[in-house]
Amino acid sequence: MRALRAWLLRFGGLFARQRRDCALAAEMESHLQMHIEDNLARGMTPAEARRQALIKLGGVEQTKESYRERRGLPFLDTLLQDIRFAFRMLRKSPGFTAVAVLTLALGIGANSAIFSLVNGILLRPLPYEQPERLVALTGSSGWDDVFPEGALVAMQAKLRTMEVAGFSDTDKLNLTGVGEAMRLQGSSVSANLFSLLGARPELGRVFVKGEDQPGRDNLVILSHELWRQKFGGDPKVIGLSVALEGVNRQIVGVMPADFQLASSKSQFWVPLHLDSRNIGAYWGGGFMPVIGRLRPGVTLQQAQAEIRACIPQLRKMFPWRMPDALWADAGVIPLQESLVGNVRAKLVILLSAIALVLLIACVNVANLLLARAATRRREIGMRTAMGAGRWRICRQLLTESMLLAVCGGSLGVLLAVNGLAWLKAILPADTPRLASTAVDWRVVGFTAAVALFAGAIFGLAPALHASKVDLTQSLKTGGQQTAAMGGSRRLRNALAISEIAAAVVLVTGAGLLVKSLWKLSHVNPGFRAESIVTARVTPSEKFCAQFARCQNFYNELIAQVHALPGVEDAAVVSVLPLKLENRAFAASMEGHLQDPRQPAPVILETAITPDYLRLMGIPLLRGREFTDADAAPGAPAVALVTAATANLYWPNQDAVGKHLKPVFDKEWTTIVGVVGDIAETSLASKWPDWVTGSIYEPYGNGRGRLLPAQMSLVARTTGGESGAVAGIRNAVANLNPEAPVSDVRTLSAIVSDSIAEPRSTMSLFAIFAGLALILGAVGIYGVVSYAVVQRTAEIGMRVALGAQQRDILRLILGQGARIALAGVCTGVAGAFVATRLMTSLLFAVGASDAGTFVAVAVLLLLVALLATYIPARRATRVDPMVALRHE
Repeated sequence: MRALRAWLLRFGGLFARQRRDCALAAEMESHLQMHIEDNLARGMTPAEARRQALIKLGGVEQTKESYRERRGLPFLDTLLQDIRFAFRMLRKSPGFTAVAVLTLALGIGANSAIFSLVNGILLRPLPYEQPERLVALTGSSGWDDVFPEGALVAMQAKLRTMEVAGFSDTDKLNLTGVGEAMRLQGSSVSANLFSLLGARPELGRVFVKGEDQPGRDNLVILSHELWRQKFGGDPKVIGLSVALEGVNRQIVGVMPADFQLASSKSQFWVPLHLDSRNIGAYWGGGFMPVIGRLRPGVTLQQAQAEIRACIPQLRKMFPWRMPDALWADAGVIPLQESLVGNVRAKLVILLSAIALVLLIACVNVANLLLARAATRRREIGMRTAMGAGRWRICRQLLTESMLLAVCGGSLGVLLAVNGLAWLKAILPADTPRLASTAVDWRVVGFTAAVALFAGAIFGLAPALHASKVDLTQSLKTGGQQTAAMGGSRRLRNALAISEIAAAVVLVTGAGLLVKSLWKLSHVNPGFRAESIVTARVTPSEKFCAQFARCQNFYNELIAQVHALPGVEDAAVVSVLPLKLENRAFAASMEGHLQDPRQPAPVILETAITPDYLRLMGIPLLRGREFTDADAAPGAPAVALVTAATANLYWPNQDAVGKHLKPVFDKEWTTIVGVVGDIAETSLASKWPDWVTGSIYEPYGNGRGRLLPAQMSLVARTTGGESGAVAGIRNAVANLNPEAPVSDVRTLSAIVSDSIAEPRSTMSLFAIFAGLALILGAVGIYGVVSYAVVQRTAEIGMRVALGAQQRDILRLILGQGARIALAGVCTGVAGAFVATRLMTSLLFAVGASDAGTFVAVAVLLLLVALLATYIPARRATRVDPMVALRHE
């Protein structure tokens, strides 16, 4: 207790410092006067008496400092003193302080904004109960990552290490009977999904066991957004019946606003329809992701071992032969890892890139501090002469650096908030967990850590350099002092070289992404996108229960749209190009020997009306196109295959006349023509990894899987697009008022949106590279400009001895060119290594593309020379008389 009281008294003494310092000064003065009087009594002169008294005391200020260290908490005492002094020094140099703080705020704020994404998407736990126990079942490819309904039910019965549930977030249904008809996107889920996640509704209840069985599955749970938008947030909505695709479903619950699974666009959840009597849908369709919750005490390795053992049994349960390779590599991974997918690599690369920007900002501030330290050499030398040790001076200078970093970090947090909003706008809307990303305490903590780390990084070298003082040189003036600063010049040059090197790495990465995006945007998609308007038309399944009525609806719609002013042609298609939807089937191909150990070929299937290919500009290479007779009920099954599909399965043969069929069908389809290839799902590749072919089939002819109710209308216009859009809406409303028209867009916009992800990455890299380029130019400008100031006397002497302006210009430009060349060479070597990490982000461009490397090197050299030219030009105007008079 006595020790605590003593500590409190000492700590409280910090706040009475001024009063005690006055008392200490009075006491020291009293002792000094006593020694002076003794010396005067011995016959000394007053001046000599005072000098001898000071010597005897050992220095007044040193004695005071020693006493202060004994009476209080030395560290806190000196820290508060250093902070007050740092504030005074920074306030005396507002220009320097503003530039340093803004530079750091840009670097720290940009890092905090990107870290907000990393935190929200990769690091923040999933908003479910015990998220660390949630896993996703996965395989070696996209096809292996999904399971049919029958496999899901079998796993629910067999697995002991975990409980599993399935979901499909691509369902689109019409909501009718509640105001204007709406097209909604939602998810079909197994009845145990919500309980498995530990998700609780805001209103009502979730599905319970057995409610995904036929006869019990006419239920729906609403999202918070749909509840507010369509039902006005009425709590009495529970128990109401709504029509989805003409089927009445009872509303049993409303989920909270922050609930989502794979997609943030889900507006409703309905139970799966697990009907084992429908063999085709139960085992051949409805493939979906499966997630699980590990039971207490179970590890990932144990769950994976059980899945591997279960897979052979699942394959045997199919009603037809399945390849031995199907799900051979199945396993489990953490659910969070599965949901973020390929976003992880991109975010890590972006965070690394913005860290380079912060490094360049720190180097710039370090150069500013070095220049400022040079102007304070006399001050530091004086403090050293008065007894301050090197560590004491170094600590004071580091305190100023830390203060700058704290101010920059505080402003950086504000920039991060606005920057995050901008990042959300520029990134694709379907980026996982993007909507819930925010600046939280983790981001603030990260910003504080980065600010302190940055303060130490950019402040340490200048502090160590400035505290190493030669008293005989530091107290000199003019050229004598300048001559003693070669070490500072070398350090500044090294820092400038490092920031140019970092800028080269960033600009090279941005250059590769720009070139990659340029190549991707100039890929020929295989169709003409100009002047085409598209609209999704979705009559209900009930309306299309009699297909003749549905087919007549589309035929009349095409006729009415074709008759609109400014419309040249019209057709309908089940799935537009560059739209990946569930429209594939496992196929048997005539004449193609299938290895039973490998998965069956997966073929994309698109239903079209006869005029579609001509409207889209897709060429017919061999055979014939579809006619109206091909879509008639009972007509023979026919198809068109793409050239790549024909070459893959019937090389050196004519594919016309060959046959194919889904593995679960008995009827063969005859190929009647070969058409040109198009970009089916992306401009970067024709098909996903798990797809090996593509066919077109006529919309109609009586087969169920070719009779979708929802189709996309495409119309080629010759006039304004707005008039065509209004005409399409009116035509649909006249023919079927309950058929919503949605996703009205031009085909050119769809093509542009297909490269939204690489475009957003390129944009961010380009911004980072621009910042790096500007900061690098500022850095080399500062180095050369300060060198000109240091060498003013030397330049004046050269001019006095006959040097011409071009000689001075060559001298200064040469200095800047050497720094720039060293930085560029170092940066090119670093970029050669760093860009290897970007391979997955590039298209048709190598990570070591020579053209990009050369262009970036030349650009950085030109920018550096331009930054050097300004101070070099100023050096040519040095007046030798003024320079020599100053010397």
